[in-house]
Order: sequence, then C-alpha cells, then structure tokens
Amino acid sequence: MEPSERETQWALWMRAAAGGDELAYRSLLASLAQFLRRAVRQRFTRIGCGNVDVEDVVQETLLAIHLKRHTWRSTDPVTPWVVAISRNKTIDVLRRRGRRAELPLDEVPEPESADATDEAAGHDLALMLGTLDERQRRIVQLVSIEGHSSRSAAESLGISEGALRVALHRSLKALAARWREGGA
Repeated sequence: MEPSERETQWALWMRAAAGGDELAYRSLLASLAQFLRRAVRQRFTRIGCGNVDVEDVVQETLLAIHLKRHTWRSTDPVTPWVVAISRNKTIDVLRRRGRRAELPLDEVPEPESADATDEAAGHDLALMLGTLDERQRRIVQLVSIEGHSSRSAAESLGISEGALRVALHRSLKALAARWREGGA
C-alpha cells in the first residue's frame, strides 16, 4: 500500500473508530502494528540496537495510541502522530535498557501541552490496568507508566530482570488483546 493510500485508510479508520466502529478500530490497530514493527526494526537498526525490544516498543506504542486517541485531530494526518508516539516509546525503552537514546533533531517531537483530556486518558488507563492481575499491574505501572528501569523494577519486585521483561511483554500483550476486544 502506498503511503498516501495508507494515510487515507488510517484516517478513515480513526474517524470511524472515534464514532464507535469496533471493526474499523481493530483494522486500524492491525495495520498500525504491522507498520510499527517494520518502522521500529528499521529505527533500531539505524541506531545500532538489536531487535530484542521491538515488540515491547510496538505494544507500548499501541497502548499509548489507544490511551491518547482522543488527542488526534481528525483534520490532521495520522502517520506523523503515530510516528511521534512510536519515537517516544522507543526512547523510553532505550532509557530503561540503560542505553543513551540519541536521535537526530528532526526526529524529536514538539512537547505536548497538558490539557483536560488527560483526565479521560487516566480513567481509560485505570480501567485497562484493572483487567490485569496485581503482579502484572505492578510491572506495567513501574516500567511503562512510572518509567523505572528494568533493573530497578525487578529489584523492587524481587525478580530477575529477564523475568520482569518477559512478564512486562506478556502484560502488554494481554492489555493489547483486551482493548482489541473492546476495552476493559
């Protein structure tokens, strides 16, 4: 699919999803996941990282898109919005990994201003986290929300760093499956 066709289709799906069309939302998420996997792999290759955390970045990006979908303006293109979120999640993963994230200045997004819609996102986040068991919820809270490194989160939970990464990946995958099924 050509980028212009993809953009048109994503915008149609985003508008339909905003109107409550679950099929359009699932189609959008499936298409975004495929696009993100390719883009994140390319980004990791460009900055000299392996592909170990690609799926983590994809899942965290999809979750952020779900939680922040109300911030997308229907008159704006979808791709730059998605790429900015993905870039931020890539940087978050690299920071947690202990690697200094360095991206060219033209790839650094403008800071977002806080607004009243953050309250709605917080409510959505609380509902989604409520679908996880206590251990999963705590892992997602520490790493994805509070931004702790894998090492510090693992230490605070009394588990190995590898076990934490596996549990985080599974938790994010469970969250993604739940919101693809219609949310909390």
